[in-house]
Amino acid sequence: MFFQTYIKSVENKQNPDDQVKAGADGGDASTSPARAFACCPARGATDNGNYTDCLLIASLPVRNVRHWHNGMALAEICSYHIALGGVNSCRATAIRSTGNFVFYYLDNPNAASVKNKVWIWFSAGLLAGAVVFAGLGKAVEATSTNEFCAICHVHPQATASWKQGLHYATESGYHTACAECHLPPKGEGYIIEKAKTGMRDLWSHWTKDSSDFDWEAASTPERASRHVYNSSCIKCHENLFPATLTREGSEAHLYYKQMTDRGEALQCISCHLNSGHYIEGYLHGTNTGFGMAQGGQDTVYSSPAAVTAFEDFTEQIPGSGVTFRMVAIPGGTFTMGSPADEPLRDADEAAREVAVDSFFIAEVEVTWDEYMEFYRQTASEGRSTDTEGSRLKSDEVDAVTGATPPYGKPDQNWGMGQRPAISMSWHAADTYCRWLSLVTGRSYRLPTEAEWEYACRAGTETPYFFEGDPEQYDKRGIFGGRPDTAVIGRYVVYRGNSPSRTQEPSFVKANPWGLKNMSGNVAEFCSDIYEGTDEHVTRGGSYRDGAGGVRSAARDYTHTSEWLKTDPQMPKSVWWYSDCFYVGFRVVMDWDQPAGWSRRTPGF
Repeated sequence: MFFQTYIKSVENKQNPDDQVKAGADGGDASTSPARAFACCPARGATDNGNYTDCLLIASLPVRNVRHWHNGMALAEICSYHIALGGVNSCRATAIRSTGNFVFYYLDNPNAASVKNKVWIWFSAGLLAGAVVFAGLGKAVEATSTNEFCAICHVHPQATASWKQGLHYATESGYHTACAECHLPPKGEGYIIEKAKTGMRDLWSHWTKDSSDFDWEAASTPERASRHVYNSSCIKCHENLFPATLTREGSEAHLYYKQMTDRGEALQCISCHLNSGHYIEGYLHGTNTGFGMAQGGQDTVYSSPAAVTAFEDFTEQIPGSGVTFRMVAIPGGTFTMGSPADEPLRDADEAAREVAVDSFFIAEVEVTWDEYMEFYRQTASEGRSTDTEGSRLKSDEVDAVTGATPPYGKPDQNWGMGQRPAISMSWHAADTYCRWLSLVTGRSYRLPTEAEWEYACRAGTETPYFFEGDPEQYDKRGIFGGRPDTAVIGRYVVYRGNSPSRTQEPSFVKANPWGLKNMSGNVAEFCSDIYEGTDEHVTRGGSYRDGAGGVRSAARDYTHTSEWLKTDPQMPKSVWWYSDCFYVGFRVVMDWDQPAGWSRRTPGF
């Protein structure tokens, strides 16, 4: 056949134009394959073999025809075939000619330049990519169903709470799927986030025991916000001000819109935590009844403890059955901060010699039992939500205004009791100390930063008051293996043994001076202002921190704006941090030397 004759001539390095002349009926065809093609219909070459061969020759470039494009030949082929026989014939011939075109280029090194070969491979890759992309769409849909998610996410609590949530049994009967909340809308980074989420979930599924999953920890706003996308919420709830919205809800949504328009990263989940997965006892809004229920108390103290010497004592809060332990700390001189070679140290830990006077400090952080006595004795249900923190005064008594109701549940449903009180602002902690001073007649206050570190170190000069290298406590193997934290876990509530919540004092051992949770559990307010800011120093680290953040010298400070992002009040509350669940405080008490203790009226 004419096509085979043409290909053979090329392989034998003969002049293909001569073969075209020889093979074409009549022998007077032009020396170009394109012209040979053009003459085929005119010559009456309508038999299938000769006509097809003629068309294929036209689709093949030759050395003396530069920049001859296969696409041009295919277009001409199709035009003739449509005229002579129809679209199907055109399609078949075009496919056949394209295949021969590729074969010719790849099989004959002299027939094309490197550039042309690159274009061939690129086109082939593009075609393959199109096929893969088409299949990818189907794969994405198949792996976004609830059934597929449940293959790895084997958590009965999640399934049960989802079915109890507001988005499962909607008024329209629509059940919101997992991917509709836990992935952004399509076209807004959906594929990228799906890939990242899938890789993370698969790794967790293969390397971790699902029975160890801390579902309660995942239910906190901080953790939940990492797996829920605002854009997904807004996709369905485009109207932020429906007619059925309450006045309080309208104010909150208005604040959200104003802040997000300014670029603030507010989260819907911060207020609507239980909308996707139901949380029993979760309260939304002003929570005016918070802490007002009185627990049964066998003993109600009418006066504080008697203190006559510089020694440990147990304080009694008058009007309550609550007590707490105060530890006597002798004054002295120590090296505050950390040496330059201490592992995981920060630049703000410059070492210097500091002297402190003798003082008393609480054995543990202020507990919810203690803080709620302040709340109950200085607050009443339904009182004014004064956000300025003003105090009521008269000629006879100097009273302290207590905290307003919190926005939400500050204890995060972890429980109260002996757990450290959290979520209160520095102002609230300072006011608590003023109230405690008033009801006991003593001078309670927040510790200075120097007092805090002195008490935490308990006479040691190492990174912790116990032995250990911070880097070793944080070091992980290549496959995510956990470091040996047996020692640090005895003394510190931190990310390694309680990454998601606070713990009661019994969870850890005391330092050499009898103080618990100086490192970890919750970060603690100090009275000092952090240099270069208007914020107060915090010390000790919390349950969220790694080994470096709970060292004796580790420092941080309050992040007021960040911790109040989701508070809709204007002005924002001075009593509660709406977005901080890892800061608390402990109290210290002055000691009058050398005459011993003398009662005095605290200054306000």
